[in-house]
Amino acid sequence: MADQPYRPDDLPTADVPIDAGSQALSEALRSSFGIIKFVTLLLVGLFLASGFFTVGPQERAIVIRLGKPVGEGEKALLGPGLHYSLPYPIEEYIKVPITAIQKVKSTVGWFAVTAAQELAGEDRAPLGVGTPMNPEVDSYLLTADNNIVHSRATLVYHISDPVGYVFNFVNASNAVVTALDNALIFCAARFKVDDILTRDVAGFKEAVRKRATDLVNAENLGIVVEDCPIESRAPRQLQDAFAGVLKAEVTRHKVLDEAHIYENQVTNRASADAQSRVNAAESDRSRLVNDVNSQAERFNDILPKYRANPNLFSQQRLAETLSRVLTNVQDKIFLAEGGNGKQRQLRLLLNREQPKQLSNEPKP
Repeated sequence: MADQPYRPDDLPTADVPIDAGSQALSEALRSSFGIIKFVTLLLVGLFLASGFFTVGPQERAIVIRLGKPVGEGEKALLGPGLHYSLPYPIEEYIKVPITAIQKVKSTVGWFAVTAAQELAGEDRAPLGVGTPMNPEVDSYLLTADNNIVHSRATLVYHISDPVGYVFNFVNASNAVVTALDNALIFCAARFKVDDILTRDVAGFKEAVRKRATDLVNAENLGIVVEDCPIESRAPRQLQDAFAGVLKAEVTRHKVLDEAHIYENQVTNRASADAQSRVNAAESDRSRLVNDVNSQAERFNDILPKYRANPNLFSQQRLAETLSRVLTNVQDKIFLAEGGNGKQRQLRLLLNREQPKQLSNEPKP
């Protein structure tokens, strides 16, 4: 009997007298069992309560049950608010930021630099012409004119398909970086080094963004590309040479701009002068035409009068002409021919009567 395990039912009944130690042990065991039950229930409650979670206004959540999402398509997405899922390992949830901006960076064409050097600006210091490039640590891009250039791009995007973003790939962000690396290498091989650095920076940026967008759409990554800023630099070993080329390019553009400005000034001045001469000629032409038309109308108006009495018409015109010519002459005398064609007699009263003096004027 001593080898059999102890059971609470084997405790002595009330009819059997027991000692104080056995009674204390019995009560201690009952209390322990009660505490264990309470703690167990509390732990179970806490375990079940751990399944509550909150989804933010810019997030969506996906509940995974035994490795598969609960629901399909939009039904698998949980909106903002309080939700519940069975605790792990039965179920688990993943929060996906759908409106928050995500960023990935491609350094496939950048030289080796640490974060501390980048913050301190040491990566901008030229290495000198004699310092070789180490292909093991320094990356670069090959351009269309067989030059090399350093470029790095940052893809800015937001998640449009959370289910596809989470379940289609083990790590979707790595797939986005791969697409960005591909776009950077692909586009650099189709642009000249001067276009990448100075002449067509916007065109190179747009080409990389379009290529990356096409790749992520083809792979159904479930993202929407917002922007793709790119930083490009000449090789550090040749920064002085590229700086000289850039300076010459700036000077060239300055001289061309000044020549174009002078060209525009001369052209505008010549155009204005030509237009002024054309306008003056047009004005003279209009004035001459109007004058001829008015004279023609006047001739047509007086032609019937001339035909009615040519002699009288000629005398009237002659009198008008002489009156205009002799405007300042005090006395005008015109002797016209008589009806018989002979000159008329001219009789002048030479002893004119003196003008009468007024009463208030003194006599001479």
